[in-house]
Amino acid sequence: MNPAVTGGCQCGRVRYAIHGPLFNAHICHCRMCQKAFGNLFAALAGVNKADLRWTSGEPAYFRSSSIVQRGFCPHCGTPLTFAYDHTSHMNIAIGSLDNPALAKVENQYGIEGMAPAFPALHELPGSRTEDDISAEDLRRLKSFQHPDHD
Repeated sequence: MNPAVTGGCQCGRVRYAIHGPLFNAHICHCRMCQKAFGNLFAALAGVNKADLRWTSGEPAYFRSSSIVQRGFCPHCGTPLTFAYDHTSHMNIAIGSLDNPALAKVENQYGIEGMAPAFPALHELPGSRTEDDISAEDLRRLKSFQHPDHD
């Protein structure tokens, strides 16, 4: 049996383990996902509902439509899930996985809502996080984020 895929929210109060495969990793550009994630898109991977176990805490839910609810950490607000009421699978936020590289994005949905800048993002200049923070601020920096493991 494969080891569980684990993840959770930023503060660590809500944690999960997935005892089954990730599938249909995708990004969704629809306006509802943009609002739910506070971002240009939502990055999601499918899991069977029966394969997901909450190992610490549980998410709060927001019913974003008549057939969908979205789970999030009630303490730090991290978006965690997207689930249609009528299916046996749901989606987990790829960024909440302890190892996001396990979800290989293979599709895009809701492209009618794609932000105009999105197609050219790969062409923009980039820098590493530590290159944009002063040496003094780096010395003072103490992360309160939960580590990517239990």
